[in-house]
Amino acid sequence: MSERRTVALVTLGCARNEVDSEELAGRLAADGWELVDDAAEAEVAVVNTCGFVEAAKKDSVDALLEASELKASHGGDGAGRTRAVVAVGCMAERYGKELAEALPEADAVLGFDDYADISTRLRTILGGGVHAPHLPRDRRSLLPISPVERPAALAGENAVAVPGHAAPAEPPPDLPEGVAPASGPRAPLRRRLGGGPVASVKIASGCDRRCSFCAIPSFRGSFVSRRPAEVLAEARWLAGQGVTEIMLVSENNTSYGKDLGDIRLLETLLPELSGVAGLERIRVSYLQPAEMRPGLIDVLTGTDKVAPYFDLSFQHAAPGVLRAMRRFGDTESFLELIAAIRARAPRAGIRSNFIVGFPGESEAQLAELERFLTEARLDAIGVFGYSDEDGTEAAAYEGRHAPEVVAERLARVTELAEELMAQRAEERIGERAGVLVEALGDPEGDGEDALDTGGEGVIAVGRGAHQAPETDGQILLTGPLGDAPRVGQVVEAEIVAARGVDLVARRVRAGTGR
Repeated sequence: MSERRTVALVTLGCARNEVDSEELAGRLAADGWELVDDAAEAEVAVVNTCGFVEAAKKDSVDALLEASELKASHGGDGAGRTRAVVAVGCMAERYGKELAEALPEADAVLGFDDYADISTRLRTILGGGVHAPHLPRDRRSLLPISPVERPAALAGENAVAVPGHAAPAEPPPDLPEGVAPASGPRAPLRRRLGGGPVASVKIASGCDRRCSFCAIPSFRGSFVSRRPAEVLAEARWLAGQGVTEIMLVSENNTSYGKDLGDIRLLETLLPELSGVAGLERIRVSYLQPAEMRPGLIDVLTGTDKVAPYFDLSFQHAAPGVLRAMRRFGDTESFLELIAAIRARAPRAGIRSNFIVGFPGESEAQLAELERFLTEARLDAIGVFGYSDEDGTEAAAYEGRHAPEVVAERLARVTELAEELMAQRAEERIGERAGVLVEALGDPEGDGEDALDTGGEGVIAVGRGAHQAPETDGQILLTGPLGDAPRVGQVVEAEIVAARGVDLVARRVRAGTGR
């Protein structure tokens, strides 16, 4: 085996990036690398960057600069051992050579094509070698236009590299503990980088939509589904690692299966996932309203263990703005979709993100968005101010608003959103909820003081079926002190209070109703 080296993976951005980092971690661990949590304790700091919006790109640059400061301390006063800083991920793929030239503090910028050989790349860099950064290209051009022709392009000697789909020629025979071919012989290795009972599973990569404000398809490529057998194998492996909730992620889950010849494949996959031993909850993220169908709503609201949760990408509600975004819909059609969901599952969780200050957005159109938000009663609302993205159609639009106008609209709609989310949380008081426990105790230490608990305290923190990890609030679970559930367990509780978007629930004992 090669000389053992240490590496730390620093992940920014979305859950899809987190899965990519665990793929890289699996490959590195299988080749003898020791994975450490603290970049200061690693010889190589690998920063998995985000390239989605300007703020995310700034965070990525800051992380690379911070890691480079660790490298500067190496060999000086002995405070650190970091010898190399490497950029990977969406920003690295999107800008390649340009990023390398603008940020000489990074020792290398690696694109998606380098992922299958990540260990070799890092050893070369540590050995003093130089890896030439790639020239960015539109990754949509790498795969056939017809979705059903794409699976063949992912196989063979000249296979197109797609994170989450790479196929090692032969998995190592003796894998380290915690590393496994996470989803069958075609898929990459995976090693969990964090503990906890929740993990994401990527079911597809890329996007075929052409939203005028979004650059993601250009560097993530065309839409490619993973085969159901691979997803099921990965889910079983994660369950064996102690995971009790999985979240299915991709750029567009409603398109899952179209390149495999079955646009309704998600409706088949979800019941199969619900049968995986050890899993308590399956959650689906990122659904396109224009692609929602009655059968999918039925499966999401009526399948055991599948959370009735709808992460719907509305983006706006005024039809004129939506058309300029190259999207579809309007207030009334969106409200009809929400009504159809709640007719099947009145307690379903619904969240969405919205862009304000889009080029040409009028005051009347902004007011239309506010009307929709008020009537929709969404559980979680993300609001973003528009900013130009390199290479997008909208960046050339006329009618762009001054930054101060965008900021004013962002503040205005954000304030409304926070008020509406708090109201929605209060509407849930009195409901029963299955709370998936993520941590024991009260992280803020004020649960008993902030709530009349009747002599009981906060014993755990978790989430209900209507709350996704990190984005939708949490539930403080109360009960007799010393009677804490275990992490990963789903506990029946009654919601008794709201704190903004967060909820407080009292544990209900089985068979007692109290």
